[in-house]
Amino acid sequence: MRRREFLNVLGGALIAGPVVVRAQQLKRPLRIGIVSAVNPRTSSFWRAFDERMRELGYVEGENLSFDFVNLNYQLMRYDDESKALVSRGVDVIIAPGLEVALKSAMNATKTVPIVMTAVDYDPFERGYVTSLSRPGGNVTGVFFQQIELTVKRLQLFKDAFPDLKTATVFWDQGSASQWRAAQDAQGALGLSLAGVELGPGPRDYEQALMNAPADHRQAFTPMMSPAMFPDLGRLADLGVRHKIISIYGLRGFADAGGLMSYGVSIDGMFRRAADYVDRIVKGTSPAALPIEQPTKFELVVNLRTAKAIGVSLPQSILLRADEVIE
Repeated sequence: MRRREFLNVLGGALIAGPVVVRAQQLKRPLRIGIVSAVNPRTSSFWRAFDERMRELGYVEGENLSFDFVNLNYQLMRYDDESKALVSRGVDVIIAPGLEVALKSAMNATKTVPIVMTAVDYDPFERGYVTSLSRPGGNVTGVFFQQIELTVKRLQLFKDAFPDLKTATVFWDQGSASQWRAAQDAQGALGLSLAGVELGPGPRDYEQALMNAPADHRQAFTPMMSPAMFPDLGRLADLGVRHKIISIYGLRGFADAGGLMSYGVSIDGMFRRAADYVDRIVKGTSPAALPIEQPTKFELVVNLRTAKAIGVSLPQSILLRADEVIE
């Protein structure tokens, strides 16, 4: 898989300040604190983060340690667990995915550097930073808005299957804004969308599909949220077993057998987060590190799955694809 390309904007001016963690001041391993909604440390994007940290010279158990808390869907614990991280003396906090991760971290500390990997919210529009180029305070990192990609993804679905008139959309509270964007766009796209809201896990996707109107079950797409990531194999398999067309927001779904995917690399975002941690440890203030956004997106098509479910994809889509799995 090719790595996502990001704006190379980390070469900003160095500003020392109260939120800087300087490497020469650490007399113990660097301690990174993380509160995760659902995804365990074994998730691919955390492995990507670890890999990049090793490349930068940080080895867990030697000069690096993690204080990792998995909430197992109990989002109401975010504030308390973020405060607990600060009380335990972490040097840097990673705020992954959800807006609540960043909000709770900022409520917990104004001094410990926070590196966000923001999905589905704009930290500037929401007032968490003063600007993307010069965020100020103790927050920096990378972000992209799934909302914008949601409509593009549905358009690709229509381009691939021009006769498609109806589809089912899986969504949850972590992706509600994407579902609203899809609803707003369905008229212009010529699609009738049936939304099925998913509650906290574990989730019964088979039943969720059955909850949609029968005439909408020929196609489905899940909105992207952290709670979906651990289930990518199950969601990809759902389409194959029912022989229905599907499109997803991460290439991991296509790798797992999903028909199509379009989006950025979450693994790539977390590798960039490691670069931010390294710059902060070496003396750069988060206030001076510009926030990055993805500049390249990837369309992946799984022809093995297309054959298995008995559909063909137009040559125009295959030519546009960044990768075709055969």
